[in-house]
Amino acid sequence: MIGQTYLAGTFTLPGTSITLNRMGYGALQLAGPQVWGPPRDIDVAIAVLREAVASGVNHIDTSDFYGPHVTNQLIKRALHPYPSGLVIVTKVGYRRGADKSPIPALSREELVDGIHDNLRNLGLDTLDVVNLRVSGNTGRSEGSIENPLSVLAELKKQGLIQHIGLSNVTPRQIAEAQSISEIVCVQNFYNIAHRNDDGFIDSLAETKIAYVPFSPLGGVTPLQSSALDAVAAALEATPTQVALAWLLQRAPNILLIPGTSSLEHLRLNLQAAALRIPSEVIPDLDAIGRTPGH
Repeated sequence: MIGQTYLAGTFTLPGTSITLNRMGYGALQLAGPQVWGPPRDIDVAIAVLREAVASGVNHIDTSDFYGPHVTNQLIKRALHPYPSGLVIVTKVGYRRGADKSPIPALSREELVDGIHDNLRNLGLDTLDVVNLRVSGNTGRSEGSIENPLSVLAELKKQGLIQHIGLSNVTPRQIAEAQSISEIVCVQNFYNIAHRNDDGFIDSLAETKIAYVPFSPLGGVTPLQSSALDAVAAALEATPTQVALAWLLQRAPNILLIPGTSSLEHLRLNLQAAALRIPSEVIPDLDAIGRTPGH
């Protein structure tokens, strides 16, 4: 498995010595239903984390928003003291209400508290990478992000954060952000069927900024799914594996963070690193993004 994982290649975050295997792992699904509370089986969640790292994953995406606090505490329990080279990327900017709803948390106090919560729950003195989450999962606004980003920039100067990324942002916002702090990655909604960020990805690639798509099969319609199923059957792979492999081949700056709470699904996801989509199949996959529902 470890050999297959490395077949995805590597990417070095700009202005850093951090080189990531492009096939990472997202911890969101380790929390309970609706990303709330503990998982049904804590032992399995810990086993998933340990096997991911043992298989060559050196990039875990998480947030104290998940649970809340659950996934970070699981990561600490499973992996601390952390192996050399493991990079944990977390995010701030939202919190959870008592009714499980997401609530923006972009004030200075909320951001500072969020950083300290992440440090405590992960058992760290400094955070490798922190993404500022600007808006909801798929919708984005063009508002200024100067105020919250300036708070993170201050915390970076204090040594609590090593590097800063952005989540759910637009090209205009990253341009604004780069006048405040170096940005090493962008995490947005993007997949084989939802390609609004095509031009954005290409421009980020030119400046060597990592692009981390979430929800590799999110929002896929039944018609799109049937087309993906047909390609997957022809390649003797699962639809998820094809969707992940397509992302890896889409651009060299794309890093993947597929999440799962299942050891079986983890292994299938990691095997996508070894899947090569033939050039003659790419037009069929491109057509998925042009079907109704895109």
